[in-house]
Amino acid sequence: MADYVKVFQDELKTLDHKFAGNGLLQQFEAKTNLPKSYGVVGAASVYLLLIFINVGGIGEILSNFVGFVIPTYYSLVALKSAQTKDDSELLTYWVVFAFLNVIEFWSKAILYWVPFYWFIKTLLLVYLALPQTNGAKYVYKTILDPITSKYIKASGPRGTENISIKMDNLASHGKTTGFAGHQQ
Repeated sequence: MADYVKVFQDELKTLDHKFAGNGLLQQFEAKTNLPKSYGVVGAASVYLLLIFINVGGIGEILSNFVGFVIPTYYSLVALKSAQTKDDSELLTYWVVFAFLNVIEFWSKAILYWVPFYWFIKTLLLVYLALPQTNGAKYVYKTILDPITSKYIKASGPRGTENISIKMDNLASHGKTTGFAGHQQ
C-alpha cells in the first residue's frame, strides 16, 4: 500500500513541476496554500463527478468536451511537428471517434438505459485519446480494420510522393480544376 501512496505523491510532484508556469494555478496556490497538483486533481475529480451524476444532461456535454479537447490539442501539436507518426495516431483516433459517434447516434435510445453511460464513455474517450495508451490504435486494429478491410483496399504506396506524382500528372494534362472552360 505504501508503494501506491509514494507513486501518487510522485505524480503530484510531477504535476506541480509541469504546471509551475500556470498563472491561474499559481493564484490558487497563493490563496489556498495548497500545491497546484491538488487544484488539478480536485478539478478533475469535480469534472468526473459531474459526469457521473449527470444532472440536467451535463454528463453528455462534458463527456463530448473531453472527446474533442484532448485530441484537438494533440492534433494541433502534431500539425506543427515534422513527424508523421503522431499524425497517423491522431487520424486513427478521429476515425475511431467518428465510428463511435455514428454507433452512438443510432443507439441513443438504448444507451440511455445503461447506468453511468456518460462516465464510462468519458473514460473510454480518455483511453482512446491519450497517446500513452494507444487505445485508438488498439480499437482500430481489433474492430474497425477487420470490418473495413473487406470493403476498402489500399491503392498503392502511402506517402506524399505518390500524391505529388498524381497531382503533377493531372496538372500536366490540364486537369487542375475539373472545369472544362480552363483548358483553352
